Amino acid sequence: MGLGFGLLIFKGFPSRGSEPTNSGGPTGGQTTGIVPATWLGSPAPDFELTDLDGKQHSLSQYRGDVVLLNFWATWCEPCRVEMPAIDKRFQALHEKGFIVLGIDFDEPAADVRAFRDQVKVTFPLLLDPGGKVQALYRILGYPTSFFVDRQGVVRIVHIGIMDDSQIDQYLKQVGLE
Repeated sequence: MGLGFGLLIFKGFPSRGSEPTNSGGPTGGQTTGIVPATWLGSPAPDFELTDLDGKQHSLSQYRGDVVLLNFWATWCEPCRVEMPAIDKRFQALHEKGFIVLGIDFDEPAADVRAFRDQVKVTFPLLLDPGGKVQALYRILGYPTSFFVDRQGVVRIVHIGIMDDSQIDQYLKQVGLE
């Protein structure tokens, strides 16, 4: 059973319907049954976090861009494996309006900085003290990625490591190539 769960985290959970059971959305209304972590087709919840250089980032400031929210942790080996592929796309597509925000779970800035320097990530890594944004997005495992379109709507949620072809497919689905 442990191996099966490990594979799910490593390869991602299969999609099983993407819509909530009603139109309550992420901020209100009653829901019944199983509801996905964040509602596909609904506005991504806004937040404000600080990066390693002390700069504030809010999701709403990137409206008009395609945003990849990548939730991760320094101890997460699949996170370490997928980050170079994400960073490669960030560097190639940044000028076309592709933003990546790496949201670390409540770890010391020194640990996150050491990880960034070791993995050589160029996109902003944000600190989430107390895991408030992680809770807002109902993160179940690492890595978890949300692709948010130019209108601020969640279009893709991927739990587990993404390979090159998956990242490219998702970027194409949200209008970037």
